[in-house]
Amino acid sequence: MRKINTFWNWFQDNNQNIKNVFNETPKNQKHIFFWINKHLHYNCKEIDFIIVFPKKPTDKSELIITANGNPTYFKQVTDLVDNAPKLRTWKFTAFIQPTDRIDKILNGLDHPYILPEITLKTSDSKFLPLSYVEESKKIDIIVYLKNFNIHCDTKTWKQALYIIIQDLLGEKSLYENINFIQLAQMPEAEDIELIHLYDLQYYLDDINASNRSK
Repeated sequence: MRKINTFWNWFQDNNQNIKNVFNETPKNQKHIFFWINKHLHYNCKEIDFIIVFPKKPTDKSELIITANGNPTYFKQVTDLVDNAPKLRTWKFTAFIQPTDRIDKILNGLDHPYILPEITLKTSDSKFLPLSYVEESKKIDIIVYLKNFNIHCDTKTWKQALYIIIQDLLGEKSLYENINFIQLAQMPEAEDIELIHLYDLQYYLDDINASNRSK
């Protein structure tokens, strides 16, 4: 608890500087982000943060604390956010939450994820379930991607895909529902009916409901 209080005491003292970070010089921005990391990692070295700045100056900024999908550190994330102070201009969130941009994805208007050597759009990706793992209550899936045959490290592809699925499902739901992801090139002619990746949460809801009723 002492480490948690130390972080939040520091954050309260510096929250206005953090909120206005984009008005600072690049040097000062780097300095501010360094100290956020420093104080956060004093609490736990395996957790990180994301700041979502509001579109309107009257809206709250949001500080998201993430375990990067690692369940070993879920408790550290929840303990930290559960003890967050009440600040008028800030919202504190445990874990990366599911996207609220699903309408744009459905209409193919989603922005691409751009990583080194890769550009991916959620609306261009599809999947099929491979198996349901009874012991863990999770599923294995195969995700079909456009341009998967482009020369690129498979690790980079998987990193990009996990970012997309985490954005769709949320950090905890990804861990709780997905056991293994296999990647494949999108077939030119679909002999089998593939499921849009943006429907993954609906598929998981059906699977979980079906297994609860057994």
